[in-house]
Amino acid sequence: MNYNKADFIASYGISNQLPESDRPELSFSGRSNVGKSSLINKLCNRKNLARVSSTPGKTATINFYEVDNCYFVDLPGYGYAKVSNADRERWDDLINSYFEAPRHHTLLVQLIDCRHAPSADDLQMLKYLHYHQIPFVVALTKADKLKKSQLAKTQEDFEKVCLPYGCQKVVLTSGENGYGIPELQAVLNEAVAAEFTDDEEAE
Repeated sequence: MNYNKADFIASYGISNQLPESDRPELSFSGRSNVGKSSLINKLCNRKNLARVSSTPGKTATINFYEVDNCYFVDLPGYGYAKVSNADRERWDDLINSYFEAPRHHTLLVQLIDCRHAPSADDLQMLKYLHYHQIPFVVALTKADKLKKSQLAKTQEDFEKVCLPYGCQKVVLTSGENGYGIPELQAVLNEAVAAEFTDDEEAE
């Protein structure tokens, strides 16, 4: 996959507005302020492809990016304390309708801040993905904030938590210095290649 061929398409606040699912979709999920925009920008080697919201938790939209022959799907962040119940319900409706639609759910990247144990919202999301059998990997963000001596232990601790939920892989990453980005790109490439192979065999 050529990550340099990336363009923002649009933001969608209602599920029936979403573009036709005619290619592999790589979706990104995580708490507000976990670093989704930074990670997407680093994956695509761009500074401002994904914009950071000035009001965390208030953006209940799904952002679509065309990356080579795939879609990157940036799901709205969750877990922001100041969000109203109405906003939470809108988030739930949007997420549920996205995952329940017959789309190419190739792989979801679940982002978790590596400096803290998974929050209750993070664990709820892991349970949701496991229950709905959505293939996913976990990208631990903000690895640049750790000491080198902490990296291996942090990875091991999160693997113990995440793998029982069906997580395929845990990757330590940093949207700041690019740590782990090539490894995550390789995981995404493999998932996309497998989907194209399956499509060819089905024809």
